[in-house]
Amino acid sequence: MPLQLYIATRKGVWIARADADRRTWSLDGPRFLGQQCHHVVLDPRDRKTLLCASRQWHLGPTVFRSDDGGATWKEAATPPQFVKGEPRERAVDHVFWLTPGHASEPGVWYAGTSPKGLFRSEDGGVTWAPVAGFNDHPDQHNWVGSDKDQTPDGGKLHSIVVDPRDPAHLYLSMSSGGTFESTDRGAGWQPLNLGVAMDFAPAKEDGSEYTYGHDPHCMVQHPLAPDRLWQQNHCGIYRLDRPSDRWQRVGKAMPAEIGDVGFAVVMHPRDPDTAWVHPMDAGGDWPRTSPGGKPAMFVTRDAGASWQRRDEGLPREQAWWTVKRQAMCTDAGEPVGIYFGTTSGELWTSPDEGDSFRCLFRHLPHIFAVTAGEPA
Repeated sequence: MPLQLYIATRKGVWIARADADRRTWSLDGPRFLGQQCHHVVLDPRDRKTLLCASRQWHLGPTVFRSDDGGATWKEAATPPQFVKGEPRERAVDHVFWLTPGHASEPGVWYAGTSPKGLFRSEDGGVTWAPVAGFNDHPDQHNWVGSDKDQTPDGGKLHSIVVDPRDPAHLYLSMSSGGTFESTDRGAGWQPLNLGVAMDFAPAKEDGSEYTYGHDPHCMVQHPLAPDRLWQQNHCGIYRLDRPSDRWQRVGKAMPAEIGDVGFAVVMHPRDPDTAWVHPMDAGGDWPRTSPGGKPAMFVTRDAGASWQRRDEGLPREQAWWTVKRQAMCTDAGEPVGIYFGTTSGELWTSPDEGDSFRCLFRHLPHIFAVTAGEPA
């Protein structure tokens, strides 16, 4: 089946469907009209199961599952929730992130929540259980900073990554808190933040680095070169090449008048040296808009040594939107297609790897996430 885009918004879910050459698109929806939907993901293992992270006004924070392309949905029998009666009295406000498990574990999914919690399903999203190794880690309270969370609409556990070589090797990021790694399926965790700036915190008296407390906005792993990680952070753009544990700030090569702060980062599916970002204005009171009201995408094709502006077809002025951390994705086409949704409810595409852009749909609600999939 041709490519589909799954669009999660502040007021529901839409599905955009392309024809075979990705030139003509149709829009189906809404589903969950009026409800906050933070992430919709097609399972790449069966190319059939869709999960939706939603905050329902009457049901509260939950996950819905569809096995008919999004025509009908059924709520999880046991949605992600902290253990009742636990000492910290945490309660899930909303489910924010969904990640399918390893190819060798077809029923496994992971979910990240606000406040920051990690949850796992082993039955395709029907029932969820806390990952105690993270949620109850003796240092977790220090890592997250506060269970009340600090970002404007609550802290997020996001960017859950499963190493394609090893189902026990996991990464995750928290806004705020930092990036963490597990090599034992989530039983134990270690911070992975060396080299990342923390401009919003005072320098330590002893001159040492902060090992946690950072604010990663999005972190991704290249599917064909899984030792290559990219991160878009509150304090810049970073690249990590394992087994090193020190991030390199490659965003310093961005134009100084633009800066290297944004939410989303996406990779070329076949070239680990190519990545795209959509920078935002992070000056003053952090307006979180396109710098100067002139949106643009920037691409690197040399692992961050240099960046080039791409804005052909984008508004030239008075476009005061940005792109959230889950709201940009790529397909596997030749050339690669890039897709992003904006905070003003527009869905854009570049069918030529960022050389030009066109708006597919306008007047949707504020877009939280855009993901791509090719259903069976």
